[in-house]
Amino acid sequence: MSKQSASNIGNQSKSKLGEQIRNIADRLKQENEVQIKATSRILGAAAQISENHDRLINEVVDMVEEDLNKQTQTYQKDIHTVDILKQQFKTLREAKDYFKLKAASWESLAKKLNDSSSQKLVSETKTQPYQFFESNGMGKFEHDGKISKGLTVHLEEDVAEIFPNAQAVNEALRFLIRVTKKSC
Repeated sequence: MSKQSASNIGNQSKSKLGEQIRNIADRLKQENEVQIKATSRILGAAAQISENHDRLINEVVDMVEEDLNKQTQTYQKDIHTVDILKQQFKTLREAKDYFKLKAASWESLAKKLNDSSSQKLVSETKTQPYQFFESNGMGKFEHDGKISKGLTVHLEEDVAEIFPNAQAVNEALRFLIRVTKKSC
């Protein structure tokens, strides 16, 4: 082989090597751009998750405050004072007729109304007895003589400390359902 052809082969080999290095550098640059775009998208998604989390927390706080306000309003509605009764009714007789109660004074009427509303409140919050019949993990609940199918759930000790009865568990689950429906 002549020196010239050997030199040409060496140059071609160097140019091929140079081209390969340029191709590798271009590929690395493209991969770097892809990684930057992917990182940017991940950070955007993380920001969106954070925003949704804050929105969900605010919704839960609003719902709890709304529930507490409703509960407070219910309690306030049932409290009767002499001043409130006098504002609502012109005479004691009119108030007694309205509530269908006998009372000798505004004070005794207010006391009777508050006593009856507190009894009503206790009877509304009093839990009803349930009887349970189990077969194969599924069960039937008897409540006030009516039988309905139900599911037995065993609570872990730490959960049972917070939810002492079925009513507490059901209220928590209903709250969770409401939160889930609002966020969808």
